[in-house]
Amino acid sequence: MGFALSDMTLTSSAFANAGAIPKKHTGEAEDVSPALRWENAPAGTKSFAVICHDPDAPLVSPGGTYGYVHWVLYNLPADCNSLEEGTNAGTAGKNDFGNTNYGGPMPPPGHGMHQYYFWVLALNTDQKFDAGLTLWQLLDTIEPHVIGMNRLVGTYQRA
Repeated sequence: MGFALSDMTLTSSAFANAGAIPKKHTGEAEDVSPALRWENAPAGTKSFAVICHDPDAPLVSPGGTYGYVHWVLYNLPADCNSLEEGTNAGTAGKNDFGNTNYGGPMPPPGHGMHQYYFWVLALNTDQKFDAGLTLWQLLDTIEPHVIGMNRLVGTYQRA
């Protein structure tokens, strides 16, 4: 299937699609991951991955990747269809803050509104992937196994 949107839906009780992410979920406050819920996973789903990426961050790495990675979470079992606020579920990958935690929005002051893409990916494997993968390592590894995906976009702007 590759990376194409599917019929899955991803929602949050913290913010609506294209809505503002509450300060609580940002680097300016508690920096706690928002609650997420997904539905309509495709038949054959054996696990999930969840990521958060800011493509508006003006960063390009030597490897050609872009934006800023805030969260990489994977090895979520097929019977998982939600994450509670501040979850410790799954296996954490490495974000661009250099750690394996959720790191909330915190664009540079005066940089304007950024969009934060929260993605859920359904995989046709329950293979356990090593902890600490970067987003780009994870995507390279799981690409042949992605059978469904969708996103929830939140916005944030520092004062």
